[in-house]
Amino acid sequence: MAENAAAQGSGSEYNFKLYRYSPSLPAAVVSLVVFGILTGLHSLRLLRARAFYFLSFTIGGLFQTIGYGGRIWSHYDDLAIGGFVMQAILILIAPALYAASIYMILSRLVRTVGGEHLCLVPVRWLTRAFVIGDIISFSLQAGGGGIQSGGTLQLYQTGEKIIVAGLICQILVFGFFVTTSALFHRRLIQSPTAKSRSNSIPWRRHLYVLYITSGLILVRSVFRVVEYLQGNDGYLISHEIFLYVFDTMLMALVMVIFLMYYIQDLLGSCGTKPRERLEMANSQHYEIEGART
Repeated sequence: MAENAAAQGSGSEYNFKLYRYSPSLPAAVVSLVVFGILTGLHSLRLLRARAFYFLSFTIGGLFQTIGYGGRIWSHYDDLAIGGFVMQAILILIAPALYAASIYMILSRLVRTVGGEHLCLVPVRWLTRAFVIGDIISFSLQAGGGGIQSGGTLQLYQTGEKIIVAGLICQILVFGFFVTTSALFHRRLIQSPTAKSRSNSIPWRRHLYVLYITSGLILVRSVFRVVEYLQGNDGYLISHEIFLYVFDTMLMALVMVIFLMYYIQDLLGSCGTKPRERLEMANSQHYEIEGART
């Protein structure tokens, strides 16, 4: 890819490079270790809490870990297409997987406090609407990243445009999500439900966690849009520090926040909590076994 791009750019002022710096080995190793540990901890919490709406979030952490493995590879061979594509795509799309879990949390929180009538979007469509938008964003970013690896400068630039479209889609969907969450928050304060008055449901804290993590992902997405709009020879993409400040650190912070304030025991679409569904399944199993004996 680098050779093809350089050849195509030799007759113009455009000078394509996979990297405009030597990828830092210490930064990549530290990032891999941090995301590896955070992903491992999230996996344990997910299994213990049976909060499977965090599955895509945890997979996103795995993508981050593998992605920084690609940057380690690129440190030793910054012309290798494999390492470049691995880190470019996986680090790029991981936040879309975080977002999918965040969207699912809101719908479950609405059900848990009995606030379906206060939500801007009907609850039965809430998760579907935002996750569909997230899938579109994810597909555009992943597809654009795949096109970028096609081996020519033209394909790289086409991939850039598709990625920008995916990131803008993510920003718009997240913006509407935050608006929906804030409106629900205000309505619930003005017209509290019986369940929301219960101290057993820290719904305010849950919403603030969603606001903060959504804000961090939004900042990161805006950074990525600006980075790609500047092009392969832009200032942001030419300085590695910006990746670690506006992407790595922010996404690691999102994972840390959800570990510190883990959101679990929320009602699913069937109106039961994960632990209750497990207990129901076990009780039904024992009833069946008892009937057989």
